[in-house]
Amino acid sequence: MNPFPLFLFLVLISLPCFSQNPLVIDDTHKTETIVETIPIDSVWAGHPVGFSLLTHKDRQYIAYYNANRHMVVGQRNLSDPEFDLHVMPPTSRETHGGTSTVLGWDSHNSVTLGIDKEGFIHLSGNMHVHPITYFRSTKPNDISTLQQHMEMVGENEKRATYPHFMNTKENELLFHYRDGGSGNGNEIYNIYNCGTKEWTRLLDTPLTDGQGDMNAYQSQPTLMKDGWYHVYWVWRDTPDCSTNHDLSYMKSHDLQNWYNAFGEQIPMPATLDNKSLIVDPIPVKGGIINLAARMVLDENNLPVFAYHKYGPEGNLQFYTAQLKANGWVYQQVTDWDYRWEFSGNGSINSEVRIKDFQKREDGYYELGYWHIKHGHGTILLNDNFENVGKVLKPAPFDEQLEVAGDFPGLEVRTGGDIGQAPEKDVRYVLKWETLNRNRDRPREKPWPAPSRLYLYKLTQSE
Repeated sequence: MNPFPLFLFLVLISLPCFSQNPLVIDDTHKTETIVETIPIDSVWAGHPVGFSLLTHKDRQYIAYYNANRHMVVGQRNLSDPEFDLHVMPPTSRETHGGTSTVLGWDSHNSVTLGIDKEGFIHLSGNMHVHPITYFRSTKPNDISTLQQHMEMVGENEKRATYPHFMNTKENELLFHYRDGGSGNGNEIYNIYNCGTKEWTRLLDTPLTDGQGDMNAYQSQPTLMKDGWYHVYWVWRDTPDCSTNHDLSYMKSHDLQNWYNAFGEQIPMPATLDNKSLIVDPIPVKGGIINLAARMVLDENNLPVFAYHKYGPEGNLQFYTAQLKANGWVYQQVTDWDYRWEFSGNGSINSEVRIKDFQKREDGYYELGYWHIKHGHGTILLNDNFENVGKVLKPAPFDEQLEVAGDFPGLEVRTGGDIGQAPEKDVRYVLKWETLNRNRDRPREKPWPAPSRLYLYKLTQSE
């Protein structure tokens, strides 16, 4: 029985609700301390691109681009003072020219790692609408034995972007990527068989299908406290980032059968035609950008979203969307006087970011952000997801790091751990420095000298 009438699934509250007597919670005592620093290598500083750090049991693996823009992988035991590094050979691409392991000027070309349940290492990256670039180790727990495989399944692998590995709750290894281009692509999922050492399709269809008119910029399926996987996305019509629209959502208990927020099973693939998947029907040029949303579950295990879009006055504001008995209920939670007017193709520089969205132990929720005008902050929300105050926190770790290089325009980059540290209250962070994004276009010389890549081990204390 559907507990939510489908015809009532959109309920708009247009007036913002801000507390007249804002609460202030002081969490500035919750600090992080660097307990270990490991210099790793010199790395390219001409533009940013995502690196990968993966902690698995008592070992740690890394993948990045060095000063010569060559892909490098490394490994260490957590007790070791340094990484054992290996430069990947510049093997040729199957088509499109270039090499699989040498970085160009494209900030989309991040590199990522995965580990299957037998301990074999998997690596992918350096591809933006290019053939699959994929490596697998021939020995478990040994990144030095990575060998390239020119295909996975063999179909829909010539125009791949955004590679990601993930492990299911049964510890099966999945790989997903976008097949096609921005504004015209599908999200493909493969599953790995450790026995046969082969990949097959997880689904008979793509997970999301833009039907030739658009593509979905989606989150990775996330297993949450209710035991379900949750996915959300925005659609984009063209390579122009201003053409994002329609924040959408679905969930699954097994990654095979998918349901909308109202508990109704949906046909696959997910498309824009299925209006029951839409959380907020934000129009094109409505102020949402890809992956600008965050999600939590409320006390009833119902989804709640925080995201940004343009408000009634045309400025960019944060909103929440909460699922209640009569459908989605929206709250405007900021009243800023700044409009981020984003548009165009290529990698752009953010002016507003949601840093985190989580439930607190005291029953409130907090929404952390960075804003080009208002800086870092944390908004305090009640159980109706209204803005009732703020949380004072220590300066974010990356904000405390100083730029070491003297080339004009250098900025600190950090990368988190896609694995899990075995020690409680410990996390690992990568740090390096680069110039900002340049919409994936080459820069004229002079270029900055290489920067140093470091690994920091942090502990939290109160």
